[in-house]
Amino acid sequence: MTATARNRRGVRSLAALVTGALAAGGLAAAGATALQPGEAHASSHREAPLISGDPLHDNTDVYAFVSPDKPDTTTLVADWLPFEEPAGGPNFYPFAEESQHDIHIDSDGDGQGDLLYRWTFDTRTKNGNTFLYNTGPVTGLDDPDLNVTQTYDIDLLTLKDQKVVSTSKVADDVPVAPSNVGKASMPDYKTLRDQAVRKVKGGGTAFAGQADDPFFLDLRVFDLLYGGDLSEVGRDTLAGYNVNTIALQVPTKTIRQSAQQPVVGVWSTTQRKNAEGGWTQVSRLGSPLVNEVVVAQKDKDRFNASHPWNDADFLPYVTKPELPKLLEAVYKLKAPTEPRDDLVSVFLTGVKGLNQPPNVRPAEMLRLNTGIKPTSSPKRLGVLDGDNAGFPNGRRLTDDVVDIELQAVEGELLGNENDLGDAVNTNDRKFGAAFPYVALPASGSRGPLAAKRGGDDADRSALEGGAVNTGASTGSSGDSDTVLVASAAAGAAGALLVGLGLVWWRTRGRRGSA
Repeated sequence: MTATARNRRGVRSLAALVTGALAAGGLAAAGATALQPGEAHASSHREAPLISGDPLHDNTDVYAFVSPDKPDTTTLVADWLPFEEPAGGPNFYPFAEESQHDIHIDSDGDGQGDLLYRWTFDTRTKNGNTFLYNTGPVTGLDDPDLNVTQTYDIDLLTLKDQKVVSTSKVADDVPVAPSNVGKASMPDYKTLRDQAVRKVKGGGTAFAGQADDPFFLDLRVFDLLYGGDLSEVGRDTLAGYNVNTIALQVPTKTIRQSAQQPVVGVWSTTQRKNAEGGWTQVSRLGSPLVNEVVVAQKDKDRFNASHPWNDADFLPYVTKPELPKLLEAVYKLKAPTEPRDDLVSVFLTGVKGLNQPPNVRPAEMLRLNTGIKPTSSPKRLGVLDGDNAGFPNGRRLTDDVVDIELQAVEGELLGNENDLGDAVNTNDRKFGAAFPYVALPASGSRGPLAAKRGGDDADRSALEGGAVNTGASTGSSGDSDTVLVASAAAGAAGALLVGLGLVWWRTRGRRGSA
């Protein structure tokens, strides 16, 4: 691939070959952390056995891009806790406490972190004598009716050879935007989101809270590549689900080595406190869907506990990927010749002339050339469509990484031009034009407070929704009153019978003891 790729032809019907989710990773390898915490196992959407059982610590996606409305800054976004059903109360979706949510920056290409931004969270409950997340409509982050609240700190660690050189406080006790319970509880959720966007030390801006899951793709590919049936493709299976998002916008000059060496590497990790009081890394993420698709079952947990500078341990999964062989078996698409050095270039070292730093050490992470200005008209296929501000040069929210990576794994960079993709080209919700850019989360109400239903339950309310359905319409108020009165009478009769039974039992007991 050259720094300026050719213009792409329109995506043809073959784009329905959605082996998308599989491909989205066909590409890299390894796991990492800074300061070398104790190793455990298990990142992205349920990609490894252990982390799938620990969703609070599951880091689903990472994004890094030059801010489109503030091109002298870089925006970093990382998401946790996949598949948040919006109505999933009463506890909803907090960030994990007793944990470290980290975003790492490699500014010299050696595969080791030079800067580390660390988020830690604290939870407070105003009234423990109620099951409610909020005790009334919430109109602001300081509203007394918001019963369960979270705050966070951000620390900036400067590192050398993975040892801490200095630590500074970037943010202290900043409020988190709550889960979007619904329209009755949070009638103007955007106001809550706006209040959670805060200026922080060093000229940056921060946000933490719930957001619509920005990843768009058709995950049903894991059903044996649709079993070869392409009529299944084209549905965004993450639509309607939320995630927990942290976002940080910082002056670009504070994270890159220099204007002459503007490429930075970005990845994230989650550390959880272990029984000994130390820290165990349980999640690591750079490029999307790497662990799901590239790494074999036997190494998935180990992958998430390893470090970028040791990614050579997983190199065979990149140079001899499994996915092209599966595509050839199911869809008769000829697999490119191995070894796949083209994938090493794109996903481990960066592309020469685009986002490869000098003296680079191969390591899996997002590599962003901060010297490339953002475009006012981003193209979803990024560099493949001549838009050098897009993936694999960093990752923007709008980049269709599934299609890009699928085309790459099928040999696009080797001259095997193809238009493979999953037929899901955009997110289900529109992204914002300003920080934090992610879309507002889906509401627990999912629209009107009480949408009318069809069928037998169409005329029922919460006060009569449990009544036995006789099969006839009960549209009149008289019928409803009859049901309620009958229910009350039955309840009273039951209570009377229970009372008489107790009297009989006690009387019998006294006679027996006389």
